[in-house]
Amino acid sequence: MRLRIPNSEVQELLTDKSFEYPKYATQIMNLANQNAQGTRPNIVGQMSDLIQEFGAGSMIEWDAWYKNGHPEAIETATERVYRMIELLKVSIQTINKDMVRKWIEELVVVKTYCGLKFQEAILCKIAEEKQSDYRLASPEEEAQGIDGFIGNSPVSIKPITYRIMNELPEHIEVPIIYYDKKKSEIVVEYNF
Repeated sequence: MRLRIPNSEVQELLTDKSFEYPKYATQIMNLANQNAQGTRPNIVGQMSDLIQEFGAGSMIEWDAWYKNGHPEAIETATERVYRMIELLKVSIQTINKDMVRKWIEELVVVKTYCGLKFQEAILCKIAEEKQSDYRLASPEEEAQGIDGFIGNSPVSIKPITYRIMNELPEHIEVPIIYYDKKKSEIVVEYNF
Protein backbone atom coordinates (compact mmCIF):
# COMPACT_ATOMS: atom_id res chain seq x y z
CA MET A 1 0.00 0.00 0.00
CA ARG A 2 1.22 3.49 -0.84
CA LEU A 3 0.28 6.38 1.40
CA ARG A 4 0.82 10.07 0.67
CA ILE A 5 0.94 12.62 3.46
CA PRO A 6 1.06 16.25 2.29
CA ASN A 7 3.44 18.53 4.22
CA SER A 8 0.50 20.56 5.50
CA GLU A 9 -0.97 17.39 6.98
CA VAL A 10 2.36 16.41 8.59
CA GLN A 11 2.22 19.71 10.47
CA GLU A 12 -1.36 19.02 11.53
CA LEU A 13 -0.50 15.51 12.67
CA LEU A 14 2.51 16.58 14.75
CA THR A 15 1.34 19.89 16.22
CA ASP A 16 -1.76 21.74 17.18
CA LYS A 17 -0.50 24.84 15.36
CA SER A 18 -2.31 26.03 12.27
CA PHE A 19 -1.18 29.03 10.24
CA GLU A 20 -3.25 30.94 7.71
CA TYR A 21 -1.80 33.63 5.46
CA PRO A 22 -3.28 35.89 2.80
CA LYS A 23 -2.78 34.81 -0.80
CA TYR A 24 0.82 35.42 -2.01
CA ALA A 25 2.02 36.45 1.48
CA THR A 26 4.23 33.39 2.00
CA GLN A 27 5.77 33.82 -1.46
CA ILE A 28 6.66 37.41 -0.64
CA MET A 29 8.04 36.44 2.77
CA ASN A 30 10.10 33.66 1.18
CA LEU A 31 11.53 36.12 -1.36
CA ALA A 32 12.31 38.62 1.38
CA ASN A 33 13.96 35.88 3.46
CA GLN A 34 16.10 34.77 0.51
CA ASN A 35 17.34 38.34 0.08
CA ALA A 36 17.69 39.13 3.79
CA GLN A 37 19.10 35.68 4.68
CA GLY A 38 17.13 35.83 7.91
CA THR A 39 17.00 32.10 8.58
CA ARG A 40 20.62 31.23 7.81
CA PRO A 41 22.43 29.02 10.34
CA ASN A 42 24.42 31.98 11.66
CA ILE A 43 21.10 33.62 12.63
CA VAL A 44 18.82 30.77 13.76
CA GLY A 45 21.26 27.88 14.14
CA GLN A 46 21.86 24.75 12.04
CA MET A 47 18.37 23.31 12.34
CA SER A 48 19.17 19.76 11.19
CA ASP A 49 21.85 19.51 13.90
CA LEU A 50 19.69 21.17 16.54
CA ILE A 51 16.72 18.83 16.04
CA GLN A 52 19.09 15.85 16.42
CA GLU A 53 20.62 17.38 19.54
CA PHE A 54 17.13 17.96 20.97
CA GLY A 55 16.20 14.29 20.51
CA ALA A 56 12.73 13.06 21.41
CA GLY A 57 10.05 15.29 22.81
CA SER A 58 6.87 17.13 22.03
CA MET A 59 6.46 20.23 19.92
CA ILE A 60 6.01 22.28 23.11
CA GLU A 61 9.25 20.86 24.53
CA TRP A 62 11.11 21.55 21.27
CA ASP A 63 9.78 25.12 21.23
CA ALA A 64 11.01 25.76 24.78
CA TRP A 65 14.35 23.98 24.21
CA TYR A 66 15.07 25.88 20.99
CA LYS A 67 14.11 29.31 22.36
CA ASN A 68 16.14 28.71 25.52
CA GLY A 69 19.24 27.92 23.45
CA HIS A 70 18.65 30.67 20.88
CA PRO A 71 16.72 33.39 22.72
CA GLU A 72 17.26 36.14 20.13
CA ALA A 73 17.06 34.06 16.94
CA ILE A 74 13.35 34.44 16.10
CA GLU A 75 13.39 38.20 16.73
CA THR A 76 16.64 38.72 14.77
CA ALA A 77 15.32 36.74 11.81
CA THR A 78 11.98 38.57 11.99
CA GLU A 79 13.67 41.98 11.94
CA ARG A 80 15.89 41.07 8.98
CA VAL A 81 13.01 39.70 6.91
CA TYR A 82 10.64 42.51 7.84
CA ARG A 83 13.21 45.16 6.82
CA MET A 84 13.43 43.44 3.44
CA ILE A 85 9.61 43.35 3.18
CA GLU A 86 9.61 47.12 3.69
CA LEU A 87 12.21 47.53 0.92
CA LEU A 88 10.14 45.30 -1.37
CA LYS A 89 7.05 47.43 -0.68
CA VAL A 90 8.92 50.55 -1.81
CA SER A 91 10.26 48.77 -4.88
CA ILE A 92 6.87 47.35 -5.84
CA GLN A 93 5.46 50.88 -5.91
CA THR A 94 7.96 51.81 -8.64
CA ILE A 95 7.03 48.92 -10.93
CA ASN A 96 4.75 49.85 -13.82
CA LYS A 97 3.66 48.07 -16.98
CA ASP A 98 6.49 49.58 -19.02
CA MET A 99 9.07 48.25 -16.55
CA VAL A 100 7.46 44.78 -16.67
CA ARG A 101 7.58 44.87 -20.49
CA LYS A 102 11.30 45.80 -20.41
CA TRP A 103 12.01 43.02 -17.90
CA ILE A 104 10.13 40.45 -20.01
CA GLU A 105 12.01 41.57 -23.13
CA GLU A 106 15.34 41.32 -21.32
CA LEU A 107 14.46 37.85 -19.98
CA VAL A 108 13.03 36.40 -23.18
CA VAL A 109 15.19 38.06 -25.81
CA VAL A 110 18.43 39.35 -24.32
CA LYS A 111 19.16 36.81 -21.57
CA THR A 112 18.15 33.89 -23.79
CA TYR A 113 20.48 35.11 -26.53
CA CYS A 114 23.37 35.76 -24.15
CA GLY A 115 22.79 32.57 -22.20
CA LEU A 116 22.88 30.42 -25.29
CA LYS A 117 25.55 32.38 -27.18
CA PHE A 118 28.01 32.86 -24.31
CA GLN A 119 30.78 31.06 -26.25
CA GLU A 120 31.13 34.15 -28.39
CA ALA A 121 31.48 36.29 -25.26
CA ILE A 122 34.31 33.99 -24.11
CA LEU A 123 36.07 34.30 -27.46
CA CYS A 124 35.58 38.07 -27.47
CA LYS A 125 36.97 38.49 -23.93
CA ILE A 126 40.05 36.32 -24.53
CA ALA A 127 40.72 38.07 -27.86
CA GLU A 128 40.47 41.39 -26.04
CA GLU A 129 42.96 40.17 -23.41
CA LYS A 130 45.33 38.99 -26.15
CA GLN A 131 44.79 42.16 -28.21
CA SER A 132 43.61 40.06 -31.11
CA ASP A 133 40.47 39.45 -33.10
CA TYR A 134 38.17 36.43 -32.97
CA ARG A 135 35.56 34.62 -34.98
CA LEU A 136 33.16 31.76 -34.49
CA ALA A 137 33.85 28.49 -36.29
CA SER A 138 32.07 27.51 -39.49
CA PRO A 139 29.94 24.34 -39.48
CA GLU A 140 32.81 22.47 -41.15
CA GLU A 141 35.24 23.64 -38.47
CA GLU A 142 32.76 22.76 -35.72
CA ALA A 143 32.71 19.19 -37.08
CA GLN A 144 36.45 19.09 -36.28
CA GLY A 145 35.89 20.13 -32.66
CA ILE A 146 36.70 23.80 -33.25
CA ASP A 147 34.37 26.37 -31.69
CA GLY A 148 36.16 29.51 -32.80
CA PHE A 149 39.40 31.29 -33.50
CA ILE A 150 41.45 33.76 -31.49
CA GLY A 151 43.51 35.47 -34.17
CA ASN A 152 44.46 32.57 -36.43
CA SER A 153 44.50 29.97 -33.64
CA PRO A 154 41.61 27.52 -33.50
CA VAL A 155 40.16 26.79 -30.05
CA SER A 156 37.55 24.53 -28.51
CA ILE A 157 35.29 25.71 -25.67
CA LYS A 158 34.17 23.10 -23.14
CA PRO A 159 32.57 23.09 -19.69
CA ILE A 160 34.97 22.54 -16.79
CA THR A 161 33.31 19.15 -16.18
CA TYR A 162 34.76 18.02 -19.53
CA ARG A 163 38.14 17.67 -17.78
CA ILE A 164 36.90 15.03 -15.38
CA MET A 165 34.96 12.87 -17.81
CA ASN A 166 36.40 9.37 -17.78
CA GLU A 167 36.05 8.47 -21.40
CA LEU A 168 36.01 11.35 -23.84
CA PRO A 169 34.19 10.50 -27.06
CA GLU A 170 36.51 12.72 -29.06
CA HIS A 171 40.12 13.78 -29.16
CA ILE A 172 40.53 17.51 -29.69
CA GLU A 173 43.77 18.65 -31.30
CA VAL A 174 43.35 22.37 -30.58
CA PRO A 175 43.73 24.32 -27.32
CA ILE A 176 40.71 23.98 -25.06
CA ILE A 177 39.13 26.87 -23.19
CA TYR A 178 37.30 25.62 -20.10
CA TYR A 179 34.39 27.47 -18.55
CA ASP A 180 32.29 27.15 -15.43
CA LYS A 181 28.95 28.91 -15.86
CA LYS A 182 27.83 30.18 -12.48
CA LYS A 183 24.72 32.10 -11.50
CA SER A 184 26.34 35.53 -11.78
CA GLU A 185 29.39 34.95 -13.98
CA ILE A 186 31.31 32.66 -16.30
CA VAL A 187 34.70 31.55 -14.97
CA VAL A 188 37.06 30.85 -17.87
CA GLU A 189 40.38 28.97 -17.85
CA TYR A 190 42.77 28.74 -20.77
CA ASN A 191 46.46 28.16 -21.32
CA PHE A 192 47.73 29.16 -24.75
